[in-house]
Amino acid sequence: MTQHVSPASLTPHQAIPAAPANRWPGLAVTLTGAFMAIMDAFIVIIALPSIRADLHASFGEAQLVAAAYGLTYAVGLITGGRLGDLYGRKRMFMIGLGAFTLTSLACGLAPTPGILIAARIAQGLSAAAMFPQVLSWMRVTFTDPAERARAFAALGLTQGLGSIAGQIVGGLIVSADLWGWRPIFLINVPVGLIALLAAARVLDESKARAHKLDLAGAALSALALGFVLFPLIQGRELGWPAWMLVMLALSVPALLLFIDHQRLKSLSDDSPLIDTRLFGHRAFVCGVAALFLLCTMLFSFFVILAFVLQAGLGLSPLSAALIFLPLAVTYVIAAQVAGRFPVHARTMLIAGGIGLTLGYAAIAGAYHWLAMYPAAFIPGLIWLGIAQGVLFTPLLNAILSNIPADHAGIASGVTSTVQQAGGAFGVAVVGLIFFSAVQALQVTGAPQAAVYTTAFALALIYNVVAAGVMTGLLMALPAPARDKQSV
Repeated sequence: MTQHVSPASLTPHQAIPAAPANRWPGLAVTLTGAFMAIMDAFIVIIALPSIRADLHASFGEAQLVAAAYGLTYAVGLITGGRLGDLYGRKRMFMIGLGAFTLTSLACGLAPTPGILIAARIAQGLSAAAMFPQVLSWMRVTFTDPAERARAFAALGLTQGLGSIAGQIVGGLIVSADLWGWRPIFLINVPVGLIALLAAARVLDESKARAHKLDLAGAALSALALGFVLFPLIQGRELGWPAWMLVMLALSVPALLLFIDHQRLKSLSDDSPLIDTRLFGHRAFVCGVAALFLLCTMLFSFFVILAFVLQAGLGLSPLSAALIFLPLAVTYVIAAQVAGRFPVHARTMLIAGGIGLTLGYAAIAGAYHWLAMYPAAFIPGLIWLGIAQGVLFTPLLNAILSNIPADHAGIASGVTSTVQQAGGAFGVAVVGLIFFSAVQALQVTGAPQAAVYTTAFALALIYNVVAAGVMTGLLMALPAPARDKQSV
């Protein structure tokens, strides 16, 4: 059944359509696809040494195996969301999932570094076609605000588990040495096929009212995002060559050209890739800006903490993973609890923002103790897990719940892109502070543990400031009304 529901067009006397009876099985299927897309961003990292040795790849090729997926995934998300609006969210989810399954097979069987990189590019584009449909399908399917909050809480659980499982499962698979690194990709094939069959049975179709894809807008968005994200993702690894700085400079006019193109398309109602009228809604603007800042903190924190624990304190990858575990567990629990109280979502968001600010400040202030006792990280990580749990998925819900169903796909694409761009920006900025501080402190002859924990504290100054600004944006969010079905 195809739904053409635009809540903004309903009069006060019209009832909101009943939610499909199979929405919960459908949620399980879509979250399976989301889990695969998220896990594959992380699972390859721990396998890179094995991939490089087996395929005789250079360091640059090994880096591209990881970066190619993240870059094409981020660049394609906006277009992927719009394709779901135009041609059907179920259809695009299944196309993306099928392509993701096939490209995972290609990755697992790749005989050379070049073929593996090409397959990772295609895998990233497949994920970009699939993932935005998860968010937009949830937005148009779960019409009850309490159910929608629980659905987004389940998405939070999926994202948390996907990132954790990517590192743990990847380590276990490579350590088992059943066929080297290849099973990290091949495991997607049976899971993808089962999910594809289930999707055909349980998902309902939905579309928006747009009539065509804005090809020029898609090209401009890909160009602008590529100019921004490639340097942010690869800049530190390649030593920031001049041509990369030129790319960053060119991203500004490319982005301005894209914005002007979309504004003119929106004014003439000519099926823009992004309807710029979305940015006239305070909840969307404040929410997206807060989400960007949140992702700059989350991704960068994990990266520099991994270096502190392993390079600075000498822990093994497994021991470092165990230090991370309390944050993951408390995040999952907090996200589930937050999803059960949608009427208090704004209060929880503000409390989470304040908690995150205080948590980063406390960990930074305890750097002296962290150098001597790695277990001293655990109380702070538990605190951060709770704060992140009451922030992340309720914030996604707050952004998308007030968006008309006709714009659900593109709003989901923008939201997903903001997550990826925020992560890349945070890793670039915080990584620059952290590694510069490490290099400067090593010259002083200080112990390795003290060098890394001090640099960690200095880098967390960004997180404290960003968390404070994010909290201000959360305070600017409009107070929630009863399930607002239009904007």
